[in-house]
Amino acid sequence: MINGIINVYKERGYTSFDVVAKLRGILKTKKIGHTGTLDPEAEGVLPICVGKATKVCGLLTDKDKEYEAVMLLGRTTDTQDTTGTVLLERPVTVTEAKVREAAARFVGDYEQVPPMYSALKVNGKKLCDLARAGVTVERAARRVHIYEIEMEDISLPRVKMRVRCSKGTYIRTLCEDIGEVLGCGACMEALVRTRVSEFGICDALRLSEIEQKVGECAGDIPPGEWETGMFDFIRSVDSVFLHLEKAIIKREWNTLLYNGNRMSPEAFADYRGSLKQAQIRVYDEEGHFIGIYEYSSDRGDYKPVKVFMEA
Repeated sequence: MINGIINVYKERGYTSFDVVAKLRGILKTKKIGHTGTLDPEAEGVLPICVGKATKVCGLLTDKDKEYEAVMLLGRTTDTQDTTGTVLLERPVTVTEAKVREAAARFVGDYEQVPPMYSALKVNGKKLCDLARAGVTVERAARRVHIYEIEMEDISLPRVKMRVRCSKGTYIRTLCEDIGEVLGCGACMEALVRTRVSEFGICDALRLSEIEQKVGECAGDIPPGEWETGMFDFIRSVDSVFLHLEKAIIKREWNTLLYNGNRMSPEAFADYRGSLKQAQIRVYDEEGHFIGIYEYSSDRGDYKPVKVFMEA
């Protein structure tokens, strides 16, 4: 059985669900999930979770992200990017200095109204489906955080910029908002996601590359006998938790451990005071990753937060 995370390079023209569907065919498994959608015309890093790693999907969705975007000044569209219907075109008379000044206003906490063309749901219906039906609904602004906006190239009316931001940030909306501050409007012309947490674009694999690697690694081995260790491009489930302190449970406690029970300090092979922190990653003595546990100061023990049970 395959359990782990694949750093996929999503190409233009694919939806995130397309990537999942194609990987189900390549890896011969149904238990696959993505970690946050990318628009069909966008490309870049899309971590995909396989098997027990699907429990990590929500955790990766909450991680900070980095993008390279091209903002086109002077044009406003209904989708906030160049694929949409043009609503308004205005002359671009701003200077490079004004562009930098306007973008700098959005660094920090920023109240952003999600776009109608998005996968967010209102009363059980996706905003994008409502938008395609010609329906516009009120959307409450959400607080996002922009860590950095770096201008990589300004060749007006186009501006290429790198954005580091929190989860839930729509770069299309950021472009439009910057355009409104400048008074000429703007939309997004191109978008590449270059990083999701520790997953970077430099080692992201395209679907064709993954398919080729599966063929090379698996050879004539039947899919039912495939194991994670056969594929060097699949990262272990615990790789996203390496920032947490590691703890090992004594073998005699395995029955309680494997049944998802709370663990007392005496269960740990090498109990240390440093383990009394918010969360730790727990293993059995054979080195199998069990899950994430949290210290309870009230009870003086550790309760399971997310169990993967690779044993």
